[in-house]
Amino acid sequence: MKAVVMAGGEGTRLRPMTANQPKPLLPVVNRPIMEHVLRLLKRHGITETVVTLQFLAALVRNYFGDGDELGMSLQYATEDVPLGTAGSVKNAEDRLRDDRFLVISGDALTDIDLTDMIRFHRENSALVTIGLKRVPNPLEFGIIIVDDGGRVQRFLEKPTWGQVFSDTVNTGIYIMEPEVLDAVAAGEPVDWSSDVFPALLDRGAAIYGYVADGYWEDVGTHDSYLKAQADALSGRVDLEIGGFELSPGVWVADSASVDPDAVLKGPLLIGDYAKVEAGAELREYTVLGNNAVVREGAFLHRAVVHDNVYLGPGAHLRGCVVGKSTDIMAGARIEENAVIGDECVIEPEAYVSSGVKVYPFKTIEAGAVVNTSVIWESRGQRNLFGPRGVSGLVNVEITAELCVRLASAYATTLKKGEYVVTSRDCSLAARALKRAVIGALTAGAINVLDLEAAPLPVTRFHTARESAAGGITLRTTPGDPQSVDIVIMDGRGADLPPAAQRKLERVFSRQEFRRAFPGEIAELTYPARAVEDYTHELLRHVDVGDVRDMKVVVDCAGGTSSLVLPTLLGRVGVEVLTVNARLDDVSPTETLAERRRDLQRLSELVSSSRAAFGVRFDPVGERIALVDEMGQLINDERSLLVVLDLVAAERRGGQVALPVTTTRVAEQVCRFHGVQVQWTSTALDALTSAAAGPDMIFAADGRGGFVVPEFSPAIDGLASFMRLLGLVARTRLSLSQIDARIPEVKMLKRTIPTPWAAKGAVMRSVIEAAEAEHEGRIDTTDGVRVAHDDGSWVLVLPAASEPVTDLWAEAGDMDGAQALLERWARIVEQAAM
Repeated sequence: MKAVVMAGGEGTRLRPMTANQPKPLLPVVNRPIMEHVLRLLKRHGITETVVTLQFLAALVRNYFGDGDELGMSLQYATEDVPLGTAGSVKNAEDRLRDDRFLVISGDALTDIDLTDMIRFHRENSALVTIGLKRVPNPLEFGIIIVDDGGRVQRFLEKPTWGQVFSDTVNTGIYIMEPEVLDAVAAGEPVDWSSDVFPALLDRGAAIYGYVADGYWEDVGTHDSYLKAQADALSGRVDLEIGGFELSPGVWVADSASVDPDAVLKGPLLIGDYAKVEAGAELREYTVLGNNAVVREGAFLHRAVVHDNVYLGPGAHLRGCVVGKSTDIMAGARIEENAVIGDECVIEPEAYVSSGVKVYPFKTIEAGAVVNTSVIWESRGQRNLFGPRGVSGLVNVEITAELCVRLASAYATTLKKGEYVVTSRDCSLAARALKRAVIGALTAGAINVLDLEAAPLPVTRFHTARESAAGGITLRTTPGDPQSVDIVIMDGRGADLPPAAQRKLERVFSRQEFRRAFPGEIAELTYPARAVEDYTHELLRHVDVGDVRDMKVVVDCAGGTSSLVLPTLLGRVGVEVLTVNARLDDVSPTETLAERRRDLQRLSELVSSSRAAFGVRFDPVGERIALVDEMGQLINDERSLLVVLDLVAAERRGGQVALPVTTTRVAEQVCRFHGVQVQWTSTALDALTSAAAGPDMIFAADGRGGFVVPEFSPAIDGLASFMRLLGLVARTRLSLSQIDARIPEVKMLKRTIPTPWAAKGAVMRSVIEAAEAEHEGRIDTTDGVRVAHDDGSWVLVLPAASEPVTDLWAEAGDMDGAQALLERWARIVEQAAM
């Protein structure tokens, strides 16, 4: 007698375990489910088997081959397209015509007495005998009703409770006479229980049901997969478990290495060549795969770990599944019902919440708290906030669902009835996602003032002006049209400070969102004069006198600054040549090549038109790039020094705020004009906080972002441009002349990869090395800066959102800066190892 093993299913409900392997190859107690099925067939004397395949067929063929290792003879019948349970058997018809055959699923765990079922079939001279099993909840299965003699009376596929007249369900195990294949159409999707059997029953065919007493579990969900493992370990199903029984219920493979000081509480299984170190604890219903490593202090309870998995010191796994070749690093925690796919990396101290699914080949960053499934994303982030707010790929990492959760978390941190200002750039993605943000805010009892498409400085201005609790703007990530940034602001219009970020992240990770009662649903309004109010206040605070005879060239970059500049420039009377003054929703940002092309065009326009200078805004009007009257681009570092020189020369006193990464040539410029420098950290809100201080005349971030403190403490490209107009009009020098008189910068930067877990050790080593240098002064405003008496300095700063450490070095010449950088890079690299 032959058997047909159906092994073509995708197992979609079991993803991500079945994302890159077929369901029959899923291991139960370290052997594929299908292998247990084949061993069952052999125990009952059935060694000739046809395996029907469709999804990832080659993997099944490669694993089992011709069946010789199992003492069986296997043949394969592969479907080009899914043909259903009956169609797949029909596809193997040429090998089944000579005798009755048995059909069994390759992805259900069972020890049903097949010999007795065959006897029942013969005694009743049945055309088809269907294996039945009584289950407590039959809703997910096909119910079959039989009479006292076992003859089938009725079929019910996936019934409702009102249709449940029996608890005997179809196990998918059939014994058939070969003529039954005549009732199956060739090459078409056909199902046994819904198509073939009812038709045969209507014709009066002898179809019987055999009610089995043995074990049967349809391994179709994550819960049933874990249950099958526990049942196998508990002896509820009769199958072979590899290894020897070290103590009652504790099965250990002969080749495994288990330290005597490891804690083992069965039933559990440790696979071939697995290693369990002292201090590790493996508790009930744990299955450890072949070649797996469990380091000291790790804890596993009801965890199913596939082959070649590494579990670092202190890793904690409870009620979860970990796919093959995955690394769970030190201190990581995987909670109940979580599933980690194949070849993932869960970095140190990461936390994967209950029910989360991480698909194959993903990395969860160190310290990340992951409470939603990681499917399309490349990684689970350690922090929600990055250097540009909350960023990611549109409809992959930044989805409407994430926007709702993020805005709900933000609303929960605010008082009911407060106001939040919202805006966006001109992209279609930002438009769609902003609607999700607004809906979540109003549902959380937060009123929304929506500026629609508006420059980021206008949003910051109105957030502060309207006494709003904060603001949210959505913009396309600079240089990446596939991604979007969600910028969240506090009541000052500044980027949310770190403490507020952490509070929001806690609410977001716990998903403890506040919802308004029906009478508390907030309102959405649209301020009528947002641009006019911004323009009026800007011109009231910034001196733009004597600019009527000036000529400038302005590139709006197809962004939202084009909504404000016509009104602004029209009131000051400057002669302007404007390019890209439109909203470009097709290309809301530009690549590096496109940016260079547009800057080259701007340079040509400035030199040919004999303009005083040219300026190019970024798409949200926050940062600017400068071109001098000769048509030469002034890079961001030199732009900071040029504008600083203009401001300091006019004011002759006061303070300027600059991040610690700025060249110390800025100190020379300030000292020449009697101005003092206040150094700030590189945190998003640090510059804004410093610029709001007393006697502050200027601030800049060195990346094209400038602050006009008399108008607003936030970075504002529009205000900076207007201030620059007045400064250039009142000076006797051109931008190129100012640039020429400022000393040349001799500064270098390097980035060194640094694992998150090593960052503390790196900074400790840097501090120790710095303290050993008695001639160097240590500044810890941000990172560690070591300054020498000759004016040279080095700054070591661990990146907040990436596993890297940044180094800056400046000296009297480039050779000195290079030597300084090399020396400290070696210290960082040695500590990071």
